[in-house]
Amino acid sequence: MKLPNNNMQKADGQAVPEPTLRRLPGYLSYFKSLKINNIEFVSSSQIAATFKMDATLVTKDLSYTGVKGRTKIGYSVDKLIENIVVFLDFNTQENAFLFGVGNLGKALINYDGLKHYGLKIVAGFDIDSAVIGSQVKEVKIFGVDDFRDLSRKTPARIGIITTPDHRAQETADLMVAWGIKAIWNFTPQSIKVPENIIVENTSIYSDLAVILNKLNR
Repeated sequence: MKLPNNNMQKADGQAVPEPTLRRLPGYLSYFKSLKINNIEFVSSSQIAATFKMDATLVTKDLSYTGVKGRTKIGYSVDKLIENIVVFLDFNTQENAFLFGVGNLGKALINYDGLKHYGLKIVAGFDIDSAVIGSQVKEVKIFGVDDFRDLSRKTPARIGIITTPDHRAQETADLMVAWGIKAIWNFTPQSIKVPENIIVENTSIYSDLAVILNKLNR
């Protein structure tokens, strides 16, 4: 799995917009459900209707993966799945370290879906002596002090932060110091890192705020 940037590069050098990258996994999930239901072809208008968007945008998104539809027939569902999986590097495996093995951290380790999308959590780290030395599924939990030595033995470019909010920055600093190239931050804390480090923030609290606002508006 290639580490994402704001834009990926298509084979011909054309930049792929980040919104397209964010939509492609949703398309992939939809196409997999079509395959389960033995549907062999799907049109851009059908895809657009499902995702409530313009068919031209769907066509543009899919064009980055190199897949082409056929007039009056549409796209081959098998080919769509194959091309998107390869394009997003979901067919390879990227190792990740997870810091903060509380309820959210354990849930991510237990979630098998990440492996199917190219991410394998190979170790967890925590400061709680009650957690250190335990295992979540097959993933061993280490003390934070073990990170330096383990990072030398086990190559991993991605770090996941599920620590308490106030520990997010010091965790990010430690990750950067010992070779992590991309950080997936699940805390609402804004972290500061060098420009060459990729950061993706996923805040469940931000999403919850939007849901509650729309629900009660």
